[in-house]
Formats: sequence, C-alpha cells, structure tokens
Amino acid sequence: METQSKPRGFAAMDASKQKEIARKGGQAAHAKGTAHEFSAEEARAAGRKGGERVSANRSHMAEIGRLGGKSSAGRRRTVAPEGEAAVATSRVKADSSADARDSEDETKTNA
Repeated sequence: METQSKPRGFAAMDASKQKEIARKGGQAAHAKGTAHEFSAEEARAAGRKGGERVSANRSHMAEIGRLGGKSSAGRRRTVAPEGEAAVATSRVKADSSADARDSEDETKTNA
C-alpha cells in the first residue's frame, strides 16, 4: 500500500514565510561572523566554471550567436528609399563625429 506524503517543514510553508526565515538566518550568520563571503578570486572561479558549462553546449552557443548577429545586423542597417542602397549607420555616425572633431579643431586654431 503506497501513501502519498505531504510536504513537511520548510517545504510546507508558503514562499514568504520561507523567505523570512532564510533572511533571519543570513542575518544571524553575518552577525556571528560565520557567513561565507566570496572573495574576488572565488567569484572569478565560479563565473569561469559557469561559463565553461554554458559554452560546452554547442547548439546553445550557435543559437545565441545567430540571434546576436541578426540583432546586430538590424541595428547597422537603415531603410533606404527606393532605388538607393542601404547605408550602414555606424559609418554615418563615424563620419558625423569626425566632422564634429574637425570643426572643433578649426575653432581652436582660429581662436
């Protein structure tokens, strides 16, 4: 005869009650001085480990690369009027900022 068990203890509590108890436990550990705090080196190692796990999934990496490329390409292109070629906006921005620098230089030399 199989009986289904009901959640007990922490699992039986609602989420807000669990959160409150966990918060108090964290505060107590910090006050006592036994709470673990990551050093910069530990955090770096943890991030590296997570990155290795994610990047091991080649299909996932291919998918996010494909999506990033589509997004990036969409930002670089502008809609051209009929009969004209589309212009890369990054080039237009670079030209306009170069023009602004040139005019600033001329102002300084003329002053």
